[in-house]
Amino acid sequence: MSELKRHQRGGIYFEGFEIGAVIEHRLTRTVTQMDNMLFSNMTLNPQPLHIDAHFCETETEWGRPLMNSLFTLGLMIGISVNDTTVGTTIANLGMTDVTFPAPLFEGDTVNCTTEIVAKRESRSRPEAGIVEFLHRAYKQDGTLVAQCRRQAFMRRQPAPVTLDV
Repeated sequence: MSELKRHQRGGIYFEGFEIGAVIEHRLTRTVTQMDNMLFSNMTLNPQPLHIDAHFCETETEWGRPLMNSLFTLGLMIGISVNDTTVGTTIANLGMTDVTFPAPLFEGDTVNCTTEIVAKRESRSRPEAGIVEFLHRAYKQDGTLVAQCRRQAFMRRQPAPVTLDV
């Protein structure tokens, strides 16, 4: 990463992202049954794969509840925010190529990386640019459990203030 000024909250401005750079995020999180239950409840998702241990023991190949994949997606992106976009994102533009190649279960600890895969200046707003991130989430044994490409509308670094005396 370039040694450009960060936002006071810690986010990187558009100019500071270098294509090909990989950020290993410091935050990790052990996921819990309560995470799964609350998230599934808040999103009105009654899928027994997430909330019914007996169903999972008797009727699935996993034998236990899977973490809700949308929780996993949100956690992966959330873990990235402190190191990348806090205070510098104008808006998320979209997410593509979302995959969950391996299951995540209660008690697993998630760690994440973000690769900068593309960026371009905004054609309509000179104070902004678009950065494409490739987020990846792994559990404690190194197994990839989620990934997605995310396009974000990012603030450009403010011009330095000069004082005319």
